[in-house]
Amino acid sequence: MRESVQAEVMMSFLVSEELSFRIPVELRYETADPYAVRLTFHLPGDAPVTWAFGRELLIDGVGGPCGDGDVRIAPADPELLNEVLIKLQVGSDQAVFRAGVAPLVAFLDRTDKLVPLGQERALADFESHLDEALDRILTEEQSAG
Repeated sequence: MRESVQAEVMMSFLVSEELSFRIPVELRYETADPYAVRLTFHLPGDAPVTWAFGRELLIDGVGGPCGDGDVRIAPADPELLNEVLIKLQVGSDQAVFRAGVAPLVAFLDRTDKLVPLGQERALADFESHLDEALDRILTEEQSAG
């Protein structure tokens, strides 16, 4: 079984109303953390920055404003629904990114094929049981040898 889904999309980093530039952003979803998606922003001249937040937040943000606290996602234009704004905040610092909806939906569709929405808990439970079983097996092998 495939363990992750990955995609790279171009997003606009909105520095101000007058200034923005396009950056590559890696989207990643892993079965080891079935509730979260990770976005790694590759800003010029800086080390990549990764944010993890709920997959469901990204899904909901494509269709309407959602999120509170440090991650907020909303359509850029509620009439068109072709782009979203992703606002990330740490303290008083905020970064805003504009992304096309189509590549996000394509990525989310691939995550849903890997782990259907609503089935995350079953996978999380399976993973924890598998880890426990492997730990027991390793402990038994070490004590036998």
